[in-house]
Order: sequence, then structure tokens, then C-alpha cells
Amino acid sequence: MAREGAGCGLTQGPKRVILPVVEHGFPLRALVVGAGIAGMQAALEIANAGYGVVLVERLPSIGGRMAQLSETFPTLDCAQCILTPRTVEVGHHPHIELLTYAEVEAIVPEGTGFRALIRRHPAYVNWDLCTGCGYCQEKCPTRVDAEFERKLGKRKAIYTLSPQAVPNKPVIDQEHCTFFQRGRCRACERFCPTGAIDYAQEAQLVEVEVGAVVLATGYELYDLSRMPEYGGGRIADVIDGLAFERLLSASGPTSGKVLRPSDGTVPREVVFIQCAGSREPERHLSYCSKICCMYAAKQAMLYRHRVHEGQAYVFYIDIRAAGKRYDEFTQRAMEDEHVVYLRGKVSRLVREDGKVIVLGADTLSGRQVEIAADMVVVAPALVPRPETRRLAGMLGLPTDEHGWLLPLEPNLHPVETIRPGVFLAGTVVGPMDIPETVAHASGAAAMVLSLFSRLTRAAEERDG
Repeated sequence: MAREGAGCGLTQGPKRVILPVVEHGFPLRALVVGAGIAGMQAALEIANAGYGVVLVERLPSIGGRMAQLSETFPTLDCAQCILTPRTVEVGHHPHIELLTYAEVEAIVPEGTGFRALIRRHPAYVNWDLCTGCGYCQEKCPTRVDAEFERKLGKRKAIYTLSPQAVPNKPVIDQEHCTFFQRGRCRACERFCPTGAIDYAQEAQLVEVEVGAVVLATGYELYDLSRMPEYGGGRIADVIDGLAFERLLSASGPTSGKVLRPSDGTVPREVVFIQCAGSREPERHLSYCSKICCMYAAKQAMLYRHRVHEGQAYVFYIDIRAAGKRYDEFTQRAMEDEHVVYLRGKVSRLVREDGKVIVLGADTLSGRQVEIAADMVVVAPALVPRPETRRLAGMLGLPTDEHGWLLPLEPNLHPVETIRPGVFLAGTVVGPMDIPETVAHASGAAAMVLSLFSRLTRAAEERDG
């Protein structure tokens, strides 16, 4: 599928591979950057229409943020049950060239399309030989905080992101591997039954011609360390919403049991804080992050399902639940699960006698509120990934003051950009829930297919 070849002159690198597919004088292929739910949806739509796709993901496996979720609102369907068939389809699709553990280094216009240079980081595992048996991970003696688990759990120095990872192939974390740091151990190499461990593996530069680019780089969460009023990330039992998702997940660090990070006990009172960093132009960010009202209600309900005698509180500014059956979902949390909603802001959190004291106000009653909580779950603002701004500079695309990419026109051209052939998918333009993200990505794919159809017709007319 790949062959070695000369470079395009974009940059110098250790090993260059060119992916060739050119018809009618232009490449009938799209580059999709980011393999979360948006990138996968766009890639599948394009590939199912018969065109090639190069799908690039910076992590070792695909799925993005949705892979970290427990259930989805408003149906409480299992996130993995929805996502896993999609990731498997992407991983086995004949028209999708999947490049994980990789990043786009350069994209330059060329003819009617683009030439891209993609750096594949060394996994130090030969994936062609690896069977994904997991034996190397069992034997690895090094344990470090797992980023996928929001540092609530541990992983080995050789690891896959999750049990459902696609591709189900491990990578070695060079920073924490004993062999790379001290020249000792090599346990994974000794016990690998197929001889797949390759400590000498180097980065690879993949050069590809494409006719269109879809940017689907997703979002990050506003860091708790930037919010001292919520403990600044220094209080053990104050976690963000994504960390709580991992506690709720059956494949998470606690196998779905809600346990306090500090001592592993079951929290009997949990406070959920919405709009943390959102809608606070004086101290943080001015915009609404859109999904927090719904996922806080979902998490409060799921907490009550797991800890029946527990009590959940939600501090909110106002409830923004505008999707289909969304308002009914939040009402269910209040009425059926007896979640206490307090309209007001939390002023600060204090650790005291093993509890987290939540100091705030109930603006409906006009009273100050103090709750001695066992755990606090903060819903931070959604922010664009740093990669988004880098790609914007590379392609000459405008962003707003926060770093979200700007479409050509938000009402009539929501997935197009000022650069023809470059399209936007999902939360690269701002906060969205999963259904809106999927619809937005399908729109981006439709525009790619429309472009390819026009180019094909023009080429056929030109050729006779």
C-alpha cells in the first residue's frame, strides 16, 4: 500500500513514505485530521462513497473523547456500545488508510489539491508482527498515571489506551520505559511471543497528495489549575467531569464503582458545579460550553443509580437543555432521582476534616449555602486543542479570540472555510454534543463528495 520515495521538500526527516493514488490529474482522496467521532463519521461517509481517506490521529488508537464516556444523554445508552462498531468499521475499511500515533507536520496547496506531510511517531513495537495479546503489558513492571483515565488509574510503560482500542496494538512510552531511561529491563522484549518489540524503531514521514482536507481536531477541557476558586487542581476529591466519566465506566479504573480518589471510599454526598470557567468573562471565558447542563444531569443520575442512598447537588446559573428530549431529561434528574438543583455560583472550595466544604449561594432563596461534600465534580469549559491553532496557521484559516476555527459563514456555510477544499467537522468550531457533532461531520463529508464530483466531471469533460 505504501512505497518509499523522494520527498516533497516540505521538511527533512528520517524516513519518507509516499502514498500514491492519483486519477484524472488530481488525488481522489481526502485527508481527515482527528479520529474522534467527528473525524470517523466524515471518513466513513467519504470512504463509503468510494473515495480514499487518510485518517490521522495523534493518539495510538481512535475514538477521541467519546471513547472515555460511560453513557450518553439523553438515552443513557452505553457509549462504547455505540462507538466500538464504528471504530472497528474504520479500522477495517478498505478505503481508509489509518495513521494513528501521528501528527500533521505540513499541508501545502498543490494544483487542485494539497500535499501533506505526516509524522508517525515510533511505537517501538512492530505492529505488523504484534497480535495484540497483551502479554507485554502484563510483564512490564513500570506503572504510571494513565492520561486516558484522567490520572485516576495507572497504566504500564507499554500500553494501549483502553481494552476496546482500535488498533489494538501497544506503544512504549519512552519517557517512563526503564530500558530507554536506564538501559535495563527489556521485559516486554523477552516475553513477547512474536518478537514484535523494536527499540530501534524510528519516526516515519508519510507524504500524501489529497484533494480535500477535513479538520476534526476536537476539544480539551479548561484546566482546573486555572481556577483557584475550585481548588486549582490541588484538592484530591475535586475532579473534572471527564474524570467522573471514567469512574462511572465499567472499563474505568474502578470498574464502574464511584469511589473517592483520596481514600477509595464511596461518596455519600456529591456536588456538581456547572459553568466552571464558562460564562465568566471577568475571570475566565465568556462563552457557554453547551453540553455541561446535560452531562451534569446525566452524571448525577448515574451516581444515584450506583449509590442509591447518595445525595447529588447541582449548582447552576441556568439550565440550557434545548435538544430533543433534553429538558425532560433534566426534569427526570430532579423529580425521579431527587437531585437537588441550586441556582447560584460556588464562591470557593475548602478541604476540611476529610470533606470538601462547598461555599456558595442559592439566588432563588437569597441564602448562602454550605455543603460538606465527599466529592465535587466540576464541569470545566470546553476549549480548542492547541493543534487547532497550529493547523489554522498552516492553512491560513481564521480563528475567533478563543482559538475556535471560523467557518466561511456560520448560517449558510457552516462546514466550509475561506480556503477552498478545506472543511470543518465537529467541535473544531466550538462546543457541540454528539448528535450535532455527527451531523456537522456528515455535512463536511457531503461537501468533500460534492467537490470530488465536480472535479471528476471537469476532468472527464477535459479529457474528452
